[in-house]
Amino acid sequence: MKRVLLAVLPVVMCAVVAQAELTGNPIPIGIGVAQTGNVALLGQEEVDGAKLAEKYFNANGGINGTPFKLIFQDTGGDEAGAINSFQNLINRDKVVGIVGPTLSQQAFSADPIANRAKVPVIGPSNTAKGIPQIGEYVGRVSAPVAIVAPNALKQAMKETPGIKKVAVLYAQNDAFNTSESGTFQETVKKMGLQIATLQKFQTTDTDFTSQVTAVLGANVDLAIVSGLAADGGNLVKQLRQLGYKGPIVGGNGLNTAKVFPVCGQYCDGIIIAQAYSPSAKNPVNDALAAEYRAKYKAEPPQFTAQAFTAVQVFVEALRKVEAVTKKKITQLDLAKVREELNKQIRVGSYITPLGKISLDQEGEIHQENFYVAKIKMEADGKSGKFVFVK
Repeated sequence: MKRVLLAVLPVVMCAVVAQAELTGNPIPIGIGVAQTGNVALLGQEEVDGAKLAEKYFNANGGINGTPFKLIFQDTGGDEAGAINSFQNLINRDKVVGIVGPTLSQQAFSADPIANRAKVPVIGPSNTAKGIPQIGEYVGRVSAPVAIVAPNALKQAMKETPGIKKVAVLYAQNDAFNTSESGTFQETVKKMGLQIATLQKFQTTDTDFTSQVTAVLGANVDLAIVSGLAADGGNLVKQLRQLGYKGPIVGGNGLNTAKVFPVCGQYCDGIIIAQAYSPSAKNPVNDALAAEYRAKYKAEPPQFTAQAFTAVQVFVEALRKVEAVTKKKITQLDLAKVREELNKQIRVGSYITPLGKISLDQEGEIHQENFYVAKIKMEADGKSGKFVFVK
């Protein structure tokens, strides 16, 4: 069944009249993402997306006339932070479901806690292999890396014919980057290319001299970097500063404008696969893009769109719970709400900023459209943008 938003306003995100009609106690939805630590560059974009979704969907009727409220918990950048965040949201804040965490590494630790408590989780940026298989209450709106990452490599081959030798560099202490790098390595081999050097680093590293030296010594035609914005951006910067001139494919951790001030002018030309485009045409994405541009004077990034989408899925699924049970969410037992919500998340499709998506019974996202972009830095070497090439 096609999902239709209530009183969708194509561009304007706020509607005072609709907001005034909301009644009852707000329904709590948890947001457990990184607001501090080395992952905060990505987590802040997710906070932005969640807040924009809260404003938009409450302005358009909330949960069939009942408002919802986002409860934020900072996961930091490690597993312990994610576990603590999820426990607080589940046991103290009594949320109906959780959007989060930011990293796949955190999801493998925190999601089982929610699954045991029978609390639905939607990962906004957990693309590592095995996330939906954690349990029946775990899903994601972030397409798996195995589907998205190869698109960037294919684009690099198209733009630079004759690539034969490849350097693969990845953060070995992060589950997502390890998983993503594995996908890149498999794709490189399937395309008949040679991995001339495989270099590992830590997300906390700042000096990449040994890795860059190995890349230069291998005389490669292409470098693939799977890291987070801070470490991955610094690695790209040092690659360029020490003389590497070939194309660079960046992983999903570099898929954020927060990387621009890290590698500066050296970000220019990085090729990155995308699961989102600000120009994709549908009323919800038009509204998100318009509000984000007005507020931040920039295009909305992928992590913002994915967090917005995660909140949207919860909202539309909660509406379906009321339709199925013929009761308001506030009239149902919390355990019953969580159980029915998890069922309804996996039914039908959603028209979102990511385009048309659905979640299967395992919680895996099915998404129709994907993209590839290149980073184009401005003359000041500090600001830039993603230019879509496919």
